[in-house]
Amino acid sequence: MSNQIKHTSSQNFTDGELVSVLTTQPIDRLLDYKAPKEGVKLGSYVEVPLGPRKVIGVVWCKGKGDYDKNKIRTISNRLDVPEMQPEMMEFLSRAGRYTLTPINGMLKLATRAPGLANPPSMKTVYIKGDAEVDRMTPARERVLNTLRDTTDMQFTAKELTESAKVSISVIKGLVSQGVILELESPRDLPYAQLDPFFPSQKLTFDQKSAGEILRKNIRLNEYNTTLLRGVTGSGKTEVYLEAVSECLLLGKQALILIPEIALTVEFLDRLKKRFGEKPAQWHSGVTMTEKRRCWRMVAEAKAQVVVGARSSLYLPFKNLGLIVVDEEHDISYKQEDGVLYSA
Repeated sequence: MSNQIKHTSSQNFTDGELVSVLTTQPIDRLLDYKAPKEGVKLGSYVEVPLGPRKVIGVVWCKGKGDYDKNKIRTISNRLDVPEMQPEMMEFLSRAGRYTLTPINGMLKLATRAPGLANPPSMKTVYIKGDAEVDRMTPARERVLNTLRDTTDMQFTAKELTESAKVSISVIKGLVSQGVILELESPRDLPYAQLDPFFPSQKLTFDQKSAGEILRKNIRLNEYNTTLLRGVTGSGKTEVYLEAVSECLLLGKQALILIPEIALTVEFLDRLKKRFGEKPAQWHSGVTMTEKRRCWRMVAEAKAQVVVGARSSLYLPFKNLGLIVVDEEHDISYKQEDGVLYSA
């Protein structure tokens, strides 16, 4: 299958128009389908019938219509996620050509989040209501203090009972009075905002000088490459975090690639000390639910920074401004089974 299709601008397809869909299945060509009633766009993630099954795909280009249109089936479902960016479509095409990998294999790398075709799952959460408690007890007071001290947070029953050290019956009693409200909330919530101005350790003169060069390169808003050289412990991480900080200031996303063995709690805590919150994560130790959340939030630009192993390179960033390759010499950046590539 040719990977030479160009993706340069947005295109809408209305009900019944033919579109070519790239699926993750081992088929050496694009498949034509009819657009559903609600229409689709170039880059829309869709669910399509393939034999007796339904599979995930992406609207790749206008349909060819080179066989009986009456036999062409209709797209089953347009997924409730942002369209794949034209830059990502071009990246997958070029990566496929470079690694001699069929483009459907590249798409499989880019859709490794479970449950994309499912509607967002919900969870029950609790927030402070407007009603006054009829009788205050120490347990009720702890619950209300917990909610009052964290007004920007939503608690599940487990989180609230553990934080306030009360039983679920205390929570239910406050709900029945309207003192606490019980709501349904999507599980795939945005990540906490990272703060580029969060107080951090003071940089040395050399670190500050190098960091300012990186900041300037980010502000140029054009492709450039910088190599940071230094012995272990010389402060290279603090320097590249200056570039990450500049991305945050400009409203751009940043990806920090790191060997999986180095992706430790200590490293994530280091980033929390720099930006006030931990970034999103993508690696083999992350649960499937958290991977789906990360994938969606990256696509919606609601994950500002991702720290991940090599496969995070294929996440659907909406506004990527920086890629850091930490420990670039590490052999774990090379994948030697399935799709062969070096991040």
